[in-house]
Amino acid sequence: MPSNAELRDIALTVARRAADLAQLRRSEGVEIAASKSSLTDIVTRADREVERLVREAIAASRPRDGFLGEESGGGEGTSGLTWVVDPIDGTVNYFYGIPAYAVSIAVVEGDADPQTWTTLAGAVVNPVSGEAFTAAAGGGARLNGKELHVNGDVPLELALVGTGFGYDATIRERQAAFVAQLIGKVRDVRRIGTASLDLCNVASGRLDAYFERGLNPWDHAAGALIAREAGAVVGGLGDLQAGAELLVAAPPALYEKLNPLVQEYYSAWR
Repeated sequence: MPSNAELRDIALTVARRAADLAQLRRSEGVEIAASKSSLTDIVTRADREVERLVREAIAASRPRDGFLGEESGGGEGTSGLTWVVDPIDGTVNYFYGIPAYAVSIAVVEGDADPQTWTTLAGAVVNPVSGEAFTAAAGGGARLNGKELHVNGDVPLELALVGTGFGYDATIRERQAAFVAQLIGKVRDVRRIGTASLDLCNVASGRLDAYFERGLNPWDHAAGALIAREAGAVVGGLGDLQAGAELLVAAPPALYEKLNPLVQEYYSAWR
């Protein structure tokens, strides 16, 4: 069994290769290959090509491990480990040329289910900035090798809070209704459009907190570990782990203030 640090290093090496390919394809022009849950939920040819690179690289390094990717789905392994991959998180940003998209790679122990898995290591790389966020469970979080820590002692009214919206217009309206309630209680709200980077921004102190409903496993697997290893509390709806129903991430004291507000709204959404 490799150490968590060794798994982190594999994730980082592959993520950097994938980021280089994503940036190259972006410079050549983006071609939409399909849409998924709605017309606004797009897949580019680069998403598929980058995921293929990641899958092949991990298979070469860790042939007995499982795989769960946004574009190519899952494949069971025999080692008890599964790699959870978003080849280009923030595809709409990627399509428009907004420099906030990332390759996200995590490795988890157990089934590929956020409610039961244990995340061991992860890497999130922004191809445009060259920033590489990494974490190994129990080993802290880093940005290009420099240790990360969440912001401390931030009162709710001074908190800069990130969030995201779903692709379905009706869901976006309901999410925006809560933001309208929250925005007068905090410093301000940011919607960057890349969940993995939002979580890394909490880890690095660029955001004080982040919440979102509707995330897929590959959206948050690496970023949630990075935020947690930087000192954030990361939770889900009620007693659940962070997942599709809800994810909330913030430093402990701020989490105690923000989480009840988010829970009250989203608990009624079930």
